[in-house]
Amino acid sequence: MNWVMAGGELDIVAQRGELVVVCEVKARATNAFGTPAEALTPRKQRLVRRAARAFVDTHELGRCRVRYDLACVTGTLLEVHLDAF
Repeated sequence: MNWVMAGGELDIVAQRGELVVVCEVKARATNAFGTPAEALTPRKQRLVRRAARAFVDTHELGRCRVRYDLACVTGTLLEVHLDAF
């Protein structure tokens, strides 16, 4: 699911047992102006982590472990990086 809060959003949030996975999705038609992974700047990582903390707090999931994944879409190619940041 997508989750929106004031000041941020999470593209995909999934839970299995005690694991919450937050997956940031970056898409580009081509790599002409950089790869999707290059768009996940340190600042964007901080924003995602802040939103994930708010999600965990809001849903009372404090006992869960959080993993941050990255899904890169270039044209029709999908590449998923587990535990990306």
